[in-house]
Amino acid sequence: MTIRQWLAPDPRSDGDEPDPRFSYANERTFLAWNRTALALIGVGLAVATLLPPFDVPGLRQIVAIPLVALGGFVAVVSLREWAENEQAMRHNHPLPRSRLPMLLAWTIAVVAIVAAIASAFGASE
Repeated sequence: MTIRQWLAPDPRSDGDEPDPRFSYANERTFLAWNRTALALIGVGLAVATLLPPFDVPGLRQIVAIPLVALGGFVAVVSLREWAENEQAMRHNHPLPRSRLPMLLAWTIAVVAIVAAIASAFGASE
């Protein structure tokens, strides 16, 4: 299996054509995940470049890098999930469960806690 096949297997290769409304809903979900990915990357870059320096060297990067990395991960995984959902609909199977919302929520929560601690105790005067 090639990387391209793993990332986005062609869901239209077999099965029955699903109701277009469901395909469009699946595509809207994919696009929403990609808007989230772009927002994460943008916020991560803003944190890295626009926040004032902290007393602890590299603290901005400790907050920013997970956000940018999560944004890239969400973009890639959302493509895979779109294809898996489309395939499940074509074969009249239940949609696979996504772990992406839980991963996103926990990562943002941890980054928020680190950012709160950094702003409370690590800010330069």
